[in-house]
Amino acid sequence: MAESVQTPNQSQNPKSKPKSIASGPDMSRTEIPQFEMPKMEVPAAFREIAEKGIAQAKENYEKMKSIAEDATDRLENTYATASKGCSDYGLKLIEHGRANSNAAFDLFGELLTAKSFSEAVELSTAYWREQFDTATAQFKELSEQAQRVMAETAEPLKEGFTNAFRKAA
Repeated sequence: MAESVQTPNQSQNPKSKPKSIASGPDMSRTEIPQFEMPKMEVPAAFREIAEKGIAQAKENYEKMKSIAEDATDRLENTYATASKGCSDYGLKLIEHGRANSNAAFDLFGELLTAKSFSEAVELSTAYWREQFDTATAQFKELSEQAQRVMAETAEPLKEGFTNAFRKAA
C-alpha cells in the first residue's frame, strides 16, 4: 500500500471521502469494507400490527392534546376568575376601611363639640356599639364574598378534572 503525503501548501477537498483510516502517523492505513444492506420485506402481519400501533398512538395523542388544551383553557379562566375575585375583595376592603375611617372622623368631630363629659361618653358608647354592628356586618359580607370567589374558582377546576378523566378513560 502506498501512502499519500500532503504538504502544508496543498489544499484538501472537504467533499472527498477518505478511503482508509490511519491510527496514527506511523500506523499503516486500513481499508473500510463497504457492505450492502440486504433487502428485507416485513411480513404482512408485522406491518399490520405496526400500522395499528401507529393509529392507536395517533388517536391517544389527539385525546391527550385535546385534554391538555381544555385544561389550559380552564386554568386561564380560573386564574382570570380568581384575579377578578381577589381584586373585588380588595376593593371591598378599601370601601369598608374608608367607611370606618369616615365614621371615626365623624366621632372625633362630635366629641370636639360635646358640651359635657357625659355627652362625650354617650357619643363614644353609641359609636362603639354602631361600629361593632358595622364590623360584624362587614366581616360577614367579606367572608361570603371570599367563599363565593373560592367556589367560582374551584368549580371549573373540579369540572375540568372530571371531564379530563372521562375523556382519558
